[in-house]
Amino acid sequence: MITRFITEVSTRFNPFSARSKSARLFLSFLPPTARSSGMTITTKLLARTSTEPSSLTVKFKDGKELNFDSDTMGIKSLIEEVDRHSRILQKQSDLNE
Repeated sequence: MITRFITEVSTRFNPFSARSKSARLFLSFLPPTARSSGMTITTKLLARTSTEPSSLTVKFKDGKELNFDSDTMGIKSLIEEVDRHSRILQKQSDLNE
């Protein structure tokens, strides 16, 4: 996963719910140096009895914000969508250099 262009990741999930697995896995795919490289990671843990859906928001350097319903999307779909926009930014960066 290309994380160089991600500026902010916000998640909200119930850690005990099986449906929030993709949000938890997405956080595990972020590199350990993400916070020190300027990425802001915000996590809100919901109560065990909460009925709120899990969500994932990713902001990029160009200002684009992607909102995902991580209850219904799998981890593969989440990573594909984030990588799709990251590759676009990578191409623009390569053309500008």
